[in-house]
Amino acid sequence: MAVMDTTVTTADGAVQGYRGRGGRKGTIAWKGIPFAAPPVGQRRWRAPEPVVPWPGVLDCEDYGNAPVQDKLFTARGAGRFQPRHEDCLTVNVFTPDSVSSTPRPVMVFNYGGAYILGSTSTPIYDGAYLARSRDVIVVTVNYRVGPLGFLDLSDYSTPERRFDSNLGLRDMVAGLEWVQRNIAAFGGDPGRVTVFGESAGGSAALTLLSTPAAAGLFAGAISQSPAPDLVVDKDNARIFADEFVRLLIDPTRRDGAERTDPPMDPDVVARVVDSASGMDLVRTGNRLLGFARAAGLSDPMPFAPTVDGDYLPQRPNDAARDGNTHQVPLIIGHNKDEGELFARFWNILPDGSQALVGVDDPEIRTELELLYPGTRDHVRLSADATFWIPTQMFAGYHSVHAPTYVYRYDYAPTVLNATGIGATHATELFAVFGIYRDPIGAGLAAAGSWGSTKRITATMQSHWSWFARKGVPSPSWPRYTVEDRRVMILDDPSHVAVDPDGARRRAWERVHLAVSG
Repeated sequence: MAVMDTTVTTADGAVQGYRGRGGRKGTIAWKGIPFAAPPVGQRRWRAPEPVVPWPGVLDCEDYGNAPVQDKLFTARGAGRFQPRHEDCLTVNVFTPDSVSSTPRPVMVFNYGGAYILGSTSTPIYDGAYLARSRDVIVVTVNYRVGPLGFLDLSDYSTPERRFDSNLGLRDMVAGLEWVQRNIAAFGGDPGRVTVFGESAGGSAALTLLSTPAAAGLFAGAISQSPAPDLVVDKDNARIFADEFVRLLIDPTRRDGAERTDPPMDPDVVARVVDSASGMDLVRTGNRLLGFARAAGLSDPMPFAPTVDGDYLPQRPNDAARDGNTHQVPLIIGHNKDEGELFARFWNILPDGSQALVGVDDPEIRTELELLYPGTRDHVRLSADATFWIPTQMFAGYHSVHAPTYVYRYDYAPTVLNATGIGATHATELFAVFGIYRDPIGAGLAAAGSWGSTKRITATMQSHWSWFARKGVPSPSWPRYTVEDRRVMILDDPSHVAVDPDGARRRAWERVHLAVSG
């Protein structure tokens, strides 16, 4: 079989990739390819603009800059961190090193991190193993996070200084547009593009399904552990933007959600947010997270796509309910022990009791209390309210209009089961990307789980890549409908279950019915 050239000519210029070594042998990676102009200077707070073509051949040996965020979250190894900069809009392409007789399916990944952190340089997102083992092309996309990606300052726009909404979401769309323009040059099929992501990236997949500008850019979507309600309504976005600017001016400020100050002058806002450094914005964003936790608004996270009625017309679940999502096949699901990660390492989940605000029926409240009786059950309650039940609702809505496949990921290596963490949030990524055989994942596999990690990796990669290739994950994985609710339990071995945790699901549906009407 012919070997693929490492130099590829894109619409913007030639790029030089590098052949994988060691465990990545048999692959080629092009890292740090710009897909948009640097969003700096007057492009800060603006939608991504076309990249300026470059002369000669661009060396693509390493990842581009991580988006601006706290340094801790850009770790690539012991004492190694990825450089951070606002000039961060790059993609990475991973392919097998052989020339295929037919164009390969393409899998475009958006990382998680609650829309406040993340980067494609995080080692667990290395696409080489998946590309090689399943003969697909993997593309990973950097998008802006935190204030620079998801603070909506558009109400302060003037003819002289415009601010766009949904910058991080627009970055993802621009990344998909880059794929459509260029992936054929890497041997990919632009007609078989699957967008996938985990956590905020899984939420992004659902948001992209609800974004008109993303129409036609992908043929399928995989949403891993999404929080479908991780968006911000326009009224809340205004409060967050106002408070952010005031905190940027006065970091010692202490105020509640009620707006008692006069509206800010747009010229003052522009001067303040344009003159601040990237890390000043990150520090102010961290203060705004504290404000949001205390404010008790209906959207507890300030940095997320804004339902602005324009670029994002509806919340994803509302769009799915109304038949306004792009009608492409979908895999969607969650992990069995989703909340344990947050309970032990990163306590950002909203209190599950917030979901009961507005529920006056004591029978419904009592029913939920009986379903979550223990101390650890309160962790599950919060995770169910944030991840599981909105995911089940989206799946039910979308299944009316397009093929939908639902899973629950139950697998956990021995060491995670022994510690009680189990199949917690993000652990399926080790199997999807084949990282159990990489040094960063081998420790989990070696502790009594070498064989089972190999099998779960084969299972996950087979389902994910077959879906990218054919639009179905497996002949043995039935479509999900609200009539039968068949769910694939991904484990070693996997099996199909009918309406697992049905009692909890029915109770939460009564909660949502009580709140909405």
